[in-house]
Amino acid sequence: MPTISMFYGIVISLYFFDNVRHNTPHIHAKFQGQDASFSILDGSVLAGELPVAKTRLVQAWIEIHRESLLADWELALNGEKPFPIDPLR
Repeated sequence: MPTISMFYGIVISLYFFDNVRHNTPHIHAKFQGQDASFSILDGSVLAGELPVAKTRLVQAWIEIHRESLLADWELALNGEKPFPIDPLR
């Protein structure tokens, strides 16, 4: 589970070979013991939950970095280490 970014206490990760459960490109976000999966395609929450303000930050970050996230998704899907992505500032 490589961490690809961290900002405002949120840790963003991709799992290797992770296309079975959601079957859509997605990331995993963790914040203070809470977890959520977000679609890379549209930023929707696929599972879990984060506080509303943190959810909005993750969705904004996805919007900004969608192209890089999709490239990292392909790497992780093939078992290759994804590249770090700049945090939200």
